Amino acid sequence: MIGFLAFVLGAFLQNVVPPVKSLDKGTHSNMATERRTAVREPDEWTSMWRQHAPSRAQPAVDFSREMVVAVFMGSRPTSGFAVDIVGYREAGSDVVVFYRETAPPQDAITAQVLTSPYHLVVIPRRTGTVTFEKTKT
Repeated sequence: MIGFLAFVLGAFLQNVVPPVKSLDKGTHSNMATERRTAVREPDEWTSMWRQHAPSRAQPAVDFSREMVVAVFMGSRPTSGFAVDIVGYREAGSDVVVFYRETAPPQDAITAQVLTSPYHLVVIPRRTGTVTFEKTKT
């Protein structure tokens, strides 16, 4: 049974492509609420970056060929939380973005500090719908 599940999972993941490049990842964003978004235009990018990290330089993106996808976990009560965009799958002009969230084990000793984990990546520009799917792989 486990071999069959591994086969099915492997077949599914063959269509998942890793992101082109990671733009920014960490545990302290100014985005205090949970958010998953795709940015296709320079003015949207500037606005989002100013909300996310206003004191840092904004990375350059070629929006004629690329778009930014981002996952913000929102405010968390301790250290030990993280989010990773692990890949995407194209379906015509649509895109499904796969991401993984991790949390500290319940018995873990963690710093009592507010965090807001995030990950922003660049993928090829698509005009269709972008959806986000949480995965455990």
